[in-house]
Parts: sequence; structure tokens; C-alpha cells
Amino acid sequence: MNFIIAAGLLDVDPGLFVWIFVTFLAFILIFSKFAWKPILGALNQREQSIKESIEAAEVAIKKAEQISKDNEVALREAEAAAQRIRKEAAAEAEAIRADRIEKTKEETAKMLEQARAIIRAEKKKALDDLRNEVAELAIKSAKIILDAEIDEKKNRKLVENFVNDLSKN
Repeated sequence: MNFIIAAGLLDVDPGLFVWIFVTFLAFILIFSKFAWKPILGALNQREQSIKESIEAAEVAIKKAEQISKDNEVALREAEAAAQRIRKEAAAEAEAIRADRIEKTKEETAKMLEQARAIIRAEKKKALDDLRNEVAELAIKSAKIILDAEIDEKKNRKLVENFVNDLSKN
């Protein structure tokens, strides 16, 4: 059996190998001279830009958290102040209400005392008028009795008339 080995992919051509090696070295030298530094510079710049962005984002997050905490503190303080103001307003309203009630009681007492004074004055006046009228009636009846020479029947009749006149007045 004859094995024939055909030229294939695994065959090594030394001339081709040298030219590929020389080309590869030239590529690496040219690449390192002209492209490597700009690429590394761009990568470093990009890395620095990303770091700065991350740091700026962290600073912004810290600021936002601080602002949020400050807002919470301010909100609690505002709620406490509002609560205090409501309590003060309620106390003031209660004081005003109590003051008005007290003034009303005082005014009512004054009006009641004035009414009592008026009633006393009217009562005194009525009693004085009644005394004067009774005195006048007594004088009139005495005059009538004295003017008429009275016998017992006439006297009785005069008293009855006098009593009837009193009940009509």
C-alpha cells in the first residue's frame, strides 16, 4: 500500500514562515510606535472619564441623600411648629371664650342689679302713691263723716259705701 501524503495544511514552508514572521514583527513595531500609545491614551482617558463620572454620581447621590435628610428634618420641624401654633390658637380661643363668658356674666349681673333697683324704686313709688291715696281717702272719709251728722244707720251706710269705693279703685 502506498501512502501518498499530499501537501496539506500541516506542511511547513520555511520561506513563508520567515516572511510571516518578518511581517508580524513589522506590524508589532509599527503598531507599538504609532497606534499603541494613542490607543492606551484613549483607554486611559476613557477610564479616567468613567471614574470621574462615577465619583460625580456618588457625590450627587450623597448630596441628594443629605438634601433628603435636610428635607425630612425641615418637615418634622414644620409639623412641630404647626402643632405648636394649633395648640396656641386653641388656647387663645379658649381664653377669648372664657373672657367673653365672664364679660357676659358681669353684664348679666349688672342688668339684673339694675332691674332689681328699678323694681325697688317702682315698688317704693307704688307704696308711696298707695300711702298718699290711702291718706287722701282717709281724710275724705273723715271729712264726709264729720260733715254729716251721722246716726248709726248713716254711719254704717257711709262705711259700706267707702269700702265699696275702695274695692272699685
